[in-house]
Amino acid sequence: MRGALLHAVGDDKLDIRDDFTLTPVGPSDVRVKIKATGVCHSDLSVLTGVLPMPLPVIPGHEGAGEVVEVGDHVTSVQPGDHVIINWTPACGDCPNCIVGQPNLCTTYVMKSFMEARFVYGGQTPAFGMAGCGTWAEEIVVPWQGAIKVDPEVPYEAAALIGCGITTGVGAVINTAKVRPGSTVAVVGCGGVGLSVIQGARVSGATTILAIDPLESKHELAKKVGATHACTPDQLMDAIGTLTGGQGFDYGFEVVGKSAAIMTAWQATRRGGDVVVVGAGAMDDQVPLTAFGLLFEGKNILSSLYGGADVRRDFPFFANLYKAGKLDLESMISSRIRLADLNDAVAALRSGEVLRQIVMFD
Repeated sequence: MRGALLHAVGDDKLDIRDDFTLTPVGPSDVRVKIKATGVCHSDLSVLTGVLPMPLPVIPGHEGAGEVVEVGDHVTSVQPGDHVIINWTPACGDCPNCIVGQPNLCTTYVMKSFMEARFVYGGQTPAFGMAGCGTWAEEIVVPWQGAIKVDPEVPYEAAALIGCGITTGVGAVINTAKVRPGSTVAVVGCGGVGLSVIQGARVSGATTILAIDPLESKHELAKKVGATHACTPDQLMDAIGTLTGGQGFDYGFEVVGKSAAIMTAWQATRRGGDVVVVGAGAMDDQVPLTAFGLLFEGKNILSSLYGGADVRRDFPFFANLYKAGKLDLESMISSRIRLADLNDAVAALRSGEVLRQIVMFD
């Protein structure tokens, strides 16, 4: 079986090889043949060590495919079903699951640091990113990690729903609960940022400002729903022009940097919501003052995986896509093969591309 392996953080190249095998399918497991998987900034964060993972590891977490085998206890899917990979499977029993926050369940994520699902070279174990490892032809996940999707949804669109769309649109609908007629600022126009913009459009926001230092990204941001776009150094003028100097009702940070969080804070009006969506580093401190936190009256909201219950939200987003409400095609920069992954990672580092999708035969 083919896959792409990261041996050590900071390696210049992934080791693309064809000698992987999978551990056996357990009673509650599902084996999935991956058909499409995204090249996401979170994958890059694994390569650089920003998101720690056990090594060696097969990156990839944003994927979709076909079920090829299920364990004896699995009733949610069967061979032949099309599924979206859920990189945060909900156990259903932990405190977060019980209070209705399955996106915060860490049961299987923690297990993924101890259980290697792959073997290469005949005997060497390898881990899958977040228990997935979708940069391989097949994976084994708990049944909660394979969510059935309408087969009419193309695999590449389904893969985007598996992370980027759910993270971005979910941040708007589930976390911020953006109201119709609201004003929204979005810092960062990568794949997830564009998903936030689309979520704001679907939610009925009347003013949506896309903020990104790369002006080349502004046109696409407007295509998918932004009403205006600017660079960070143009933000104060935009606040004056679009909100009368008051600031936006919602400011979304979709970069994963403290500077971007502060830009979102600056863009948001007093009493508004600042929503942190980007995955940042553990040592990146946000320089907010105690005075400002109290007297600005702004709410800081964390949105991990779009606050989603994927059993509900994956089908919901798939239906929005089928109804023409979500433009997923415009978010795909290119479709590539596994052999091209090192070039794809280099392009991702440049910041000039959105979602590259690896298509498997």
